[in-house]
Amino acid sequence: MITIIDYGMGNLASVQNMFKRIGAPCEITGDLDKINKAQKILLPGVGAFDAAVQRIDATGLRSLLSQKAEVEKVPVLGICLGMQLLTKSSEEGKLSGLGWIPAKTIKFSFDAGSNLKVPHMGWNEIHVVNQYPLINDLPPEPRFYFVHSYHVKAEDDKYVIARTHYGHDFDSMITNGDNIFGAQFHPEKSHKFGMKLFENFARI
Repeated sequence: MITIIDYGMGNLASVQNMFKRIGAPCEITGDLDKINKAQKILLPGVGAFDAAVQRIDATGLRSLLSQKAEVEKVPVLGICLGMQLLTKSSEEGKLSGLGWIPAKTIKFSFDAGSNLKVPHMGWNEIHVVNQYPLINDLPPEPRFYFVHSYHVKAEDDKYVIARTHYGHDFDSMITNGDNIFGAQFHPEKSHKFGMKLFENFARI
């Protein structure tokens, strides 16, 4: 069973529908008792960093999620803002992230002459840095759907699964090297590529 965390900020129905399409049992919940029994966790997120942190802290989720992720070592996948929450901090806000992965979240910044727009929005490829089961057997030239104004920078390449280029390379998939994973893109909007990623997560 994959537990999709409902803390009021996420595209939950489309995520659930993708898991249903691949036949992976899942539930959407913000109930602490149910989350306490979770065997696998998906942390979604759409919106502002500090607003998400405030909701996680106000509902008592921070300590429970840290217990599940860092002590019990259940597999965790954070997507979009959910990935940024795995880092220590974000330039978008002042509050501390969950800090499970040695990384920070910074704003896209381009030269004045650049015609690149922020947010980075649309399809883009990922380039594997370190192989993990989460990205096994992806279709050729894997590409995913992105919508974000901030991106993650890990403290060391060993925490990077994949990078993507938009003006410069940024870390589009990260990990703590064990059970915690982050994906900046939206797997639930990424068709066969996202479906395969979710299949892999369901098998971990």
